[in-house]
Amino acid sequence: MTTRIAVAIEETPQRTFATAIDWPGWSRSGKTVAGALEALDSYTGRYRPVAALAGAAFPDGDLELEVFETASGGAGTEFGVPSRVTDADRRPTSAADADYLARLVEAAWARLAEIARDSPEELRKGPRGGGRDKTKILGHVIAADAAYAREIGLKLKEPAIDDRAAIEALRAALLEVLRQPTDGSPLAGRKWTARYAAHRIAWHALDHAWEMEDRREP
Repeated sequence: MTTRIAVAIEETPQRTFATAIDWPGWSRSGKTVAGALEALDSYTGRYRPVAALAGAAFPDGDLELEVFETASGGAGTEFGVPSRVTDADRRPTSAADADYLARLVEAAWARLAEIARDSPEELRKGPRGGGRDKTKILGHVIAADAAYAREIGLKLKEPAIDDRAAIEALRAALLEVLRQPTDGSPLAGRKWTARYAAHRIAWHALDHAWEMEDRREP
């Protein structure tokens, strides 16, 4: 049985992102639309454990990526970030939708933690992520989460990397916002909708989790 996966495309002349519309965090890039779709498909097996951690029913069998929306990207896209709020991201979220988004974001952080536990401090150098080692990568994700909190209306201090209680409090506050049903409008009068926020936060955590996997010594 083949299951169709709805995809949104964010395209620039330099880089294109393909994002699974209903699976926060499953977003990959390539130089072209075809390359981005190929990259997204190649990460199916790496995304499956995230869905399992969230208790989400990820489809078995063959998957078919189907493009439902294509939009122009911008400087953020070319830099390497899926930064376009799509029409799909502007859909309302019911209580069930909101809970689903929050569970997948939480699962992305959990998957990052799992991979970090199995990764050495010193990671292989190279183009995939440059020269940052594990602690700096994890610190970068925490700093980004604090910045993302501001995008959805929260004013919280960036936690220190060794302050587990503060990190958990920050992430709990992010999840609390995502768990609220919305009409699809931008949160806190800014630009991000709930669906886009979930995609962006989960994507960033997973991108760096998979970076660590790629840069571990064999």
